[in-house]
This record gives sequence, C-alpha cells and structure tokens, in this order.
Amino acid sequence: MKNGAERASGAMWGVIGWVVGVLVLLAGIPLAASGRLPDRLATHWSGDGAGGPDDSMPLWAAAVFPALIWAALATGVALWVRRAGRAAGGSGDPGGAVRGGAAATLLSGGTFLVGTQAAIVRANLDRDDWREAGSVADWVVAALVAAVTAGAIGWLACRRRPAPQGRDGAGPRMDLPEGQRIAWFSRAANPWLHAVSAVTGLVALAVALVALGGMAQPHMPPFAPLAMIAPFALASILVLAFASVQARVDEEGLKVSFGPFGWPARHWSVEDIESARTEHRTPAQVGGWGYRLSGLGTTVMLRGGECLVVRAGGKDFAVSVDDAERGAALLNSLGARNSA
Repeated sequence: MKNGAERASGAMWGVIGWVVGVLVLLAGIPLAASGRLPDRLATHWSGDGAGGPDDSMPLWAAAVFPALIWAALATGVALWVRRAGRAAGGSGDPGGAVRGGAAATLLSGGTFLVGTQAAIVRANLDRDDWREAGSVADWVVAALVAAVTAGAIGWLACRRRPAPQGRDGAGPRMDLPEGQRIAWFSRAANPWLHAVSAVTGLVALAVALVALGGMAQPHMPPFAPLAMIAPFALASILVLAFASVQARVDEEGLKVSFGPFGWPARHWSVEDIESARTEHRTPAQVGGWGYRLSGLGTTVMLRGGECLVVRAGGKDFAVSVDDAERGAALLNSLGARNSA
C-alpha cells in the first residue's frame, strides 16, 4: 500500500500551483497596468478606506511587498504542516484540523491579497498623482467576503480524509466475522490534473480581475473578457472534479466519488455486482487520463497500475486506487454472504 505522502502528492501539486499563481498575480497585476499608473501608487487610505489616500509606494514596491507577504504566509503554513506531520509519527498525516486550517489559510489569504491588490491598482488607474486615487472600500469588502468563502470551502474540503480500513488477507475473498461491520476505503489523485486545474482557475481569476478593475483595453468588446473567463473557469472546475477519486466498500456496496467534495458519485449495491477483481491498466490501454470509455469498459484512470474492477450489468467499471485487491476481496465476500 502507498504511504500517506504518496497519496497526497496530487493535493501537494495543487497547493504549489495555487501558491505560485497567487505570487504571479500579486506581482503581475500592477506591472501589467504600469502604463496607466502613476510613478507612485496610493497604498493606504484614511479611515475605513472610503476617505482619501494618505500613503504611497513606488510601483515596484507595490508589486513586491504583497508578494513578500504572501511568500512569508505560504512558508509559515508549510512549516506548520511539516511539523504536524512529523509529530504524527510514521503516518506522516498532519491530521484533519491541520489540513483544513492550512487549506483555509492559503485560500483565504491568497484571495484577500489578490483582491486587495486589484483594488489598489483600480483605484490608481489613469491617475496623474497618487493623491487623486479613488476609494477602495467596496473592493476590500468584496475581497474579504470572497476570502471568507474560499477559506470555508478549503476547510470543508480538506479537514477530513478517511483512513484506509479493512482486514489483512490476499485473494478474492476474506473471512467476515459475524456481527462486525467491515469497510474498506482508498483514494488516488493525479498531480498533473490538480496543477492544470490550478493554472486554468488562476487564468480565469486574472482575466476577471482585469475586467472588473477596468484594466482591459478601451477598444476591447465588453463581452470579450467573459468569452475568456468562461472556458478557463469551466475547465478548472471539471478538471478538479476528476483529478481525485475515492472508493468505499461496505455492506451497502461500492461507492466511487470524485473531487474534493465527493461529488459526483456512482454507487453499486452488493447485489448488483457480479464479481470484483484487480487488473493492471495503463493510460495507453484506456485512452488517456480521467474518466475514460474504451473496449475495456469504463475506467477512472488517475495513475497507471493496479485497478479495482467490478462487473455489474454485464459491463466492467475500473478505478485506479491503492489497495485494490483488498477492496475486491471484501466485495466478493459480501456478495457470497448475501447470496448464502
């Protein structure tokens, strides 16, 4: 069975993509609009942000300073997770509270910093002097709301990760003690798909900020930003949904769920499953990565190697998860017990 660090590699690449993407946006937004900005940017406003600006920075500092804050925040979170993983001993799992807290911190912090940076650039756009900058109050409030929402989503998605369960044993069957409920759980993730989801999502976010901040070219049609945002946002959501998969076997049958929230999902009852086995499959055999239809049936291919394969309704369904043999053994044993 693969260890926890290997199973978490997909999430790790997604985090790296998010950290790097936010860093690029923080430094890139003011630099991309430099031709329409004064030499110094208003960076602080009196009162609640609705009053006039009272402090400024050079353009280069306004680009670098938020990026440094973000780098320090991301480094601190990484050290916190690493220390928690070491404290967990052999499992290396920092725990649900730490995972959820780290995800919430990175998502909310990155969202708030990028939103605030966009607000500052927008307020300084097409001004001759930083003292003429507009208000940022509404944008900062919107960035705060978006940050809280993103943090809540990260907490809910990452705070729980069920550990694999089951009984030791090889072969297609296992002994099931009377009166005991036995469950098996496994998962897999593709780091490259997580990275693609992060990149396409950040592209959509960047285009949205440019459009909302008034930084788009004047001659650009009004619908042009939306035509760019929609495909990148949709691609990010779809790729994320199928970049990870979880499989669970219990008395109810087999449930295969996708994405960080376990949706969408497919379910087969024990009675519907004719047989379960393991097979070694590769992306080349099934036609690529993700949810694939081929001559071998349906395959959820996130990494080449051992797959859990069930036959139901005369058709095969395979999913590439760790410890597939144990899952197949439990399914076959549950089926045999129910038919006895």
